[in-house]
Amino acid sequence: MADSGVCARIRAKLPWAPEPVENTLNLPHGDMPGDKLKINETHIEKACKIFPRLLELLIQAMEENLCERAVVSICGGSGVGKSEIASLLAHYIGHIGIGGYILSGDNYPHRIPMYNDAERLRIFRYSGIRGLISGGYYSNERYQILNELQKKASDADTDLAATHPWLAVYQKAGREGLKGYLGTPYEINFSELNGILSQFKNGGRTVYLKRMGRGETDLWYDAVDFSGVNVLFVEWTHGNNDYLEGVDIPVFLNSTPKETLEHRKSRNRDGGADNPFTMTVLDIEQTALISQASKAKLIVAKDGGFLSPREFSKLI
Repeated sequence: MADSGVCARIRAKLPWAPEPVENTLNLPHGDMPGDKLKINETHIEKACKIFPRLLELLIQAMEENLCERAVVSICGGSGVGKSEIASLLAHYIGHIGIGGYILSGDNYPHRIPMYNDAERLRIFRYSGIRGLISGGYYSNERYQILNELQKKASDADTDLAATHPWLAVYQKAGREGLKGYLGTPYEINFSELNGILSQFKNGGRTVYLKRMGRGETDLWYDAVDFSGVNVLFVEWTHGNNDYLEGVDIPVFLNSTPKETLEHRKSRNRDGGADNPFTMTVLDIEQTALISQASKAKLIVAKDGGFLSPREFSKLI
């Protein structure tokens, strides 16, 4: 056990009482280039409910680590407040004298967003056409119809299957193809991220962290000093993914598909936030998040209350 006495410092702060957040502009934030925080009272109330439970879990995790370090993932769908909650938790950790850092998992796809979106669409359409062929539904006439739908970005619209029944076969096969890509090592460099978490937990002092913007040349690394950091927050949709190794305390923030869509529409940096294909992607991601939720150490409801895996299953 390290001599830093981090666990003792945490115990000395229990029971924890929240302190007013006077200026949200100066709070810690994730390392994804360009991301901005919009912290409101709801985020603060939820973080204040999470933090005391998190402290108890941190003591246990740190006691099992020779460097008294722990990794906490804040995960859930878009719009659930991952960035804001992670920021507040890191702020509270700092106020009790423990160093924290917020790492954004969105820096670790293999492709920048523009190219990743294109790859997702390619996989959907290729898998869909292969499904038509293997099922005996493909013809040149149907391809001409499908091609027109693709040009209008409506080939994933399930309502159109009423007019073109064979389109349901295309869409089902496309979804299956996407399931084999979204949130997998084909899309995300889990190996690199797992290596970073391992370096941190083994006492690494200076670690190079990836930065990914939205342009072709917006890729670089920063040397980050972890010498005074004991809690690494991973803020990321896939923070509870089976491929992610080294997370001690996954915190799952529950949200509805409607909330996710509204959030994406409000950001909508690349357009088409509510087109049929985007809705297909969100639905697949939401299904994956729900299937992984039972592994979380804390499942947090919209009102900030905590759900057991059984309660969450009933809610869903």
